[in-house]
Amino acid sequence: MHALRPLLRKSLFNLFAASLACAALLAPRAASAEALLLIEADSGKVLQADNATIPWYPASVTKIMTAYVTLNAVKDGRLTLDTLLTVSPTAASQSPSKMGFRPGTQLTVDNALKMMMVKSANDMAVVLAEGVGGSIDGFSTIMNDTAKKLGMTQTSYVNPNGLPADGQITSARDLGILARAFLHDLPEYEYFVHIPAIRFGKRVTGNFNKLIGRYPGADGFKTGFICASGYNLVASATRNGRRLIAVVLGASSGTARAVKAAQLLERGFAQDNLTWLRPSLGTVDNLVPVDASPPNLRDEMCGPHRKRPASDDDDALIAANGGATGSASATGGEARVTFFTAGLQPPLMMKASELMASAPAAAEPVLVYTGPTRTGTALIAAVAADADQQAASKPRGKKSRVAKKPDAADKPKDGNKDGNKDGHKDAGKDTKTAAVKPDAKSEAKLGAKSEAKSGAKGDAKTAAKPTGSKHAATKHDAAAKPAEKPAAGGDQAAKPAKPKAATKPAAAKPANNS
Repeated sequence: MHALRPLLRKSLFNLFAASLACAALLAPRAASAEALLLIEADSGKVLQADNATIPWYPASVTKIMTAYVTLNAVKDGRLTLDTLLTVSPTAASQSPSKMGFRPGTQLTVDNALKMMMVKSANDMAVVLAEGVGGSIDGFSTIMNDTAKKLGMTQTSYVNPNGLPADGQITSARDLGILARAFLHDLPEYEYFVHIPAIRFGKRVTGNFNKLIGRYPGADGFKTGFICASGYNLVASATRNGRRLIAVVLGASSGTARAVKAAQLLERGFAQDNLTWLRPSLGTVDNLVPVDASPPNLRDEMCGPHRKRPASDDDDALIAANGGATGSASATGGEARVTFFTAGLQPPLMMKASELMASAPAAAEPVLVYTGPTRTGTALIAAVAADADQQAASKPRGKKSRVAKKPDAADKPKDGNKDGNKDGHKDAGKDTKTAAVKPDAKSEAKLGAKSEAKSGAKGDAKTAAKPTGSKHAATKHDAAAKPAEKPAAGGDQAAKPAKPKAATKPAAAKPANNS
């Protein structure tokens, strides 16, 4: 018996060590795992939670809180949807995606909200923040106070749009709490989270949330993307009077996040008659937060392994790959998605590419415009005026467009790939580059700009250019080497003594990613 004790101790020690190793493997791994959450909107009951309490960079899902704070101010009578706000130089200097209005432009709270929630316009988020809180810092304080009041214990804000910043943190748990609060506290303004598209002048921009108009019952909320966070989505859908909220953080693409959200929602609706078979996971408020730093997915999302710069628009990726191949690429190997109807009916097998690449249900874009609230013929005139302004802002000829190409080719400062690395330090520099030529390729080069482009083909081509582009072009051209080639295509760079060479039509074409 005594002889067996050392062997017994050794066996127990090995068993203990193996248990610790297994625990380490089974523990949430923030750096390599997504965060997923599915809850009931009314009760807050958790139906699924994977890494739901790991801190995460929110990116543009921040704008859900910006809209919540703004609409609460409207509800309290501190301003109205018709209140005129002015675009400040700070707002105009934000990185894309943005509307690109010049400082001094005025527009209503209503139109600014629509532009922010559909196009994910970073400049409009700042316009609203300054209109409600007086400044970005003042509004951020209100955001943080609101988050604390709602029980969002893992959330902190330093800006209203989600551009990269170390202090901009949330979690799937907190986003679920915020989405529930929005639906419960502001039912009269719920419209703002599921507008299918907006029309500004001649430009139509579709909602980045691909479930809107495609997934049956989809009725909100918001997308987000920066390199550090990956592709984020808060989505909601309603069937038979039952509303569910899905949160996906850190997906590998815009298509993948939409597919995963649809899968979560389908599982939730299918559980309607089977809830007694599953153990209770409690409510979203009772999920225990994890004390950790947010994972930084920058290398994974925006590293050199990608064939094209990461952005919030994956339509081009699907079109290029096509069919099941595109689906497998975009969704990490999932060629098909199983969709269950509520109850015990057999599942419907459907390709992810078919769900995401299909055209959304027909819907009239909502008109947005600058200036005060208008109706009737005055509204028609305002829309026409905005269209004329867009046309006037277009480059006069191919020569001027090619001449600005080297600006986009200049190597960005370290961190510009991530849409202003760690906050606002490089915000001005990024804006100068983007302001010179906000076409599809230059926006794609900004990599992690929150919500980089809209899905509409004409969006990037017709974006308005600020008046300061000439000065910015001169500054960048002086820094560039004379022998540098333009960013687009293989055409030779124009020599200073022969400006006519810059008029080659091949170099004038934008990147084929619209």
